[in-house]
Amino acid sequence: MTPALIVALPFLGAALPGLMVRTSRNAAALACGTFTLLALLGLIVNIPAVLAGEVVATRIPWMSQIGLDADFMLDGLGLLFGILILGIGLLIILYARFYLSQADAAGPFFTYLMLFQGAMTGIVLSDNILMLLVFWELTSLSSFLLIGFWKHLPEGRQGARMALNVTAMGGLAMIAGGLMLGQVAGSYRLSDIIAQREAIQSSALYLPALLLILLGAFTKSAQFPFHFWLPRAMAAPTPVSAYLHSATMVKAGIFLMARLWPALAGTPEWFGIVATVGLVTMLIGGVIALFQDDLKGLLAYSTVSHLGLITMLLGFGTEAATTAAMFHIIAHASFKAALFMGAGIIDHAAHTRSIRRLGGLRTLMPLTFGLVLIASLSMAGIPPFNGFLSKEMMLEQAGRADVLFGAVATLASVFSVAYSLRLVAHVFLGPVRSDYPTAPHDPGAGLWLGPALLVAVVILSGLFPNTMLGWIVTPAASAVTAQALHPHFALWHGVNPALLMSALAVAGGAALLLLWQPADRLRRVLPRIDAKAMFDAIVGAAERLAGAFTDGFSNGSMSRALAAQLLLALICGLAAWHSGLAGPAARPMLPVTPVALVGWVMMLVGIGTLVALHRRRILALVLVGIVGLIVSVTFVYFSAPDLALTQISVEVVTVILLLLALNFLPKRTVLDTSDLKRGSDAFVAALAGLGVGGLAFAIMRRDFAFPSISGYMVENSYKLGGGDNVVNVILVDFRGYDTYGEITVLGIAALTIFALTETLLGGRGARRLHQWVRDMRRAGDRHPLMLGVATRALLPLTLVVGLYIFLRGHNAPGGGFVAGLIVSVALVMHYMASGFAWAMQRQSIPYHALIALGVLAAGVTGAGAWFAGQPFLTSAFGYVHLPGIEPIELATAMGFDTGVFLCVVGAVMLALNSLSRIAREAGRDHAAADAAAPIPATQA
Repeated sequence: MTPALIVALPFLGAALPGLMVRTSRNAAALACGTFTLLALLGLIVNIPAVLAGEVVATRIPWMSQIGLDADFMLDGLGLLFGILILGIGLLIILYARFYLSQADAAGPFFTYLMLFQGAMTGIVLSDNILMLLVFWELTSLSSFLLIGFWKHLPEGRQGARMALNVTAMGGLAMIAGGLMLGQVAGSYRLSDIIAQREAIQSSALYLPALLLILLGAFTKSAQFPFHFWLPRAMAAPTPVSAYLHSATMVKAGIFLMARLWPALAGTPEWFGIVATVGLVTMLIGGVIALFQDDLKGLLAYSTVSHLGLITMLLGFGTEAATTAAMFHIIAHASFKAALFMGAGIIDHAAHTRSIRRLGGLRTLMPLTFGLVLIASLSMAGIPPFNGFLSKEMMLEQAGRADVLFGAVATLASVFSVAYSLRLVAHVFLGPVRSDYPTAPHDPGAGLWLGPALLVAVVILSGLFPNTMLGWIVTPAASAVTAQALHPHFALWHGVNPALLMSALAVAGGAALLLLWQPADRLRRVLPRIDAKAMFDAIVGAAERLAGAFTDGFSNGSMSRALAAQLLLALICGLAAWHSGLAGPAARPMLPVTPVALVGWVMMLVGIGTLVALHRRRILALVLVGIVGLIVSVTFVYFSAPDLALTQISVEVVTVILLLLALNFLPKRTVLDTSDLKRGSDAFVAALAGLGVGGLAFAIMRRDFAFPSISGYMVENSYKLGGGDNVVNVILVDFRGYDTYGEITVLGIAALTIFALTETLLGGRGARRLHQWVRDMRRAGDRHPLMLGVATRALLPLTLVVGLYIFLRGHNAPGGGFVAGLIVSVALVMHYMASGFAWAMQRQSIPYHALIALGVLAAGVTGAGAWFAGQPFLTSAFGYVHLPGIEPIELATAMGFDTGVFLCVVGAVMLALNSLSRIAREAGRDHAAADAAAPIPATQA
């Protein structure tokens, strides 16, 4: 099974619980477990190749132009983390099935869990740093949903927001660092980056990239000073805590440091930052964990401490320390996941996680006591469990690195022993209490089976470390260091400094537990630094600063906001121009012909008149149409008949529809601004116009930075698209995605107008509309006879012209968009001449269905290419030979163009329909009153 398929399986499994939301928890858990098991089996199948030193890779080109490809690889490091993610994930699914209550929405929960599992699997198997960043952000989003799953709990919502804020901030920094590494290495493929050690470490970007990458890793793995978010995430359901905070999410930062270890480690900067932060986190987490009253809080801070331990080992930059880090990753995942599940069992049985309300559970919950006891002793580093081996290796490497590191690591281990023993002593030992919230008891197999299997790993990997873990730790450590390592693990190494340091830590931890109560009283009187309060203060200050800045530039005044944007763009443009990178002009000016000069002067006059008279709305609309017509002539002058035809059609349709809309609006804009304000607006507008004009002039006088694609379009228009009209082939083939999106947006806009009309005619606004008084004198004949006769005579001719423009569009100026506008203009004129009611009685067309049919026709045509093994919207064409006439070309693009035609006609006519309905309802009360009024005697 390929790494890409292994990554895809959890995402496929995430779809099933949502679809099975009305089924039982058994069905949802079974579906998720099946896909997780399949992905795990996919890893297992590749184990022989990985152990043989191979790297199983999948290369899927995606957006190669920017370096983003779906590249995946499975090496020793990916195998270790993949087994943890999928193996423990399988146990968590089983545990969650029996932990969640009937009131919990199992479908969304398992969907979020599988999304997170897929994102984590994607991180550890990615061979492209940009793809890794995509999965990195997916873990932040899915963990936000999981931590805040119990939305009724304020602490759950707050914990989810805090986790997202901190990890997303680090993710943004990591994106910048990843881009720097790719720039230095010349590739965004991780396997290429880690092979460029010398180039990266000698680059001036090394330190900035290192700091940004470590910021992302530290925030994800809750390292000091970002450790505070992890305990607040304990408001999540216990299966989430057991999964995210033992084996997966908090290990993502550890994985990132391990993956980039060959390229970044071995420098004084790496050692000074990573090892020091890890040591400080290890000590702080242990101290805080000892005095936690909440079971999950204790485990959360202990997780922070152990993550600091692993970070410190990676920071030492030696092969032995890296091997110890890989071993402890497995040891910590096994005993910590078991402990989190044990805490959930206790909470599930006793309905409390407060250590002060527990005690004496050893006789009431003997099975749970046994599981928690073994996992806690491993966490404390007591032999013969796996935690003892990894702690002894850690102390040995800390002592070799520096005397201070060894002393502080031993002190941190003292607290580790103390909080581990406290977890057992204060929860399970002592007399049975009579004030438990509910009567505690051991759970069924569904809750204890998962932690039991993990505890078995704790025992067996401690007794037989080489057999149980050597096969996976060795290739993982070799992948991290890029060296073929051959470590040997044994429970007993004789009496050495590390053993003495470990014994000192055990004795000190036991003594500290005996002194826990006076130590706790001392802690209460000492001043405390609350990292959460500091974070909240920083976030609050940032919000106030952002609010003040926003209110200053965007106080509801559109002109102020636009002025700020335009001036900023102008400043940036001037700075870029004065950088000297634009280069000299390389293209000569074209000669200014009299026709071009006349057109330019007419456009200036039209625009100037529009600016001067823009408060007279109907006149301004007419001037806009005139300017649009001049633009159409400009397109003709520059040999762009397609654009000219489209521009003219659009101008006619928009002017007619806007005239209908202006019928219900004031005909003049009220002058409510001062001369100073209008002058400043004119100044900003002039600067912006000159800036845009100067930019266009500078670009047209210089060669492009990248080769133009126009040559490719001209050369391949007929060969690939079957058409000589390059513009139409671009619209329906080369850039068919854009066109498809545009007609979809056009249909949505028309449906929005219809929906607003429905709201207006059916709500309180209908009364105001009925009482509307016309503000202009109306012509005596609403539907002139001559106009009606002319439009009825021209309608068939216009339809034929539209059909002709449609059919010729692939090889000559025209196409579905222009044909749709021409037919729409004919229909609009027909409806205006004879009245919408009269026309609808004779020609009722479901314009909603017309829009839907157009979008569907375009989509089906594009999807048809899949059946030929081609990408979406790939055209096919051929020729039909009929006797006596020239060969006729038929192209699948005609089906797409038909969809464009139908959507344009449907959208225009639906908008007209909406405006006409408003017109028929407007002033209805006054019209009825006038009709009911008696005729004066003088007129009788």
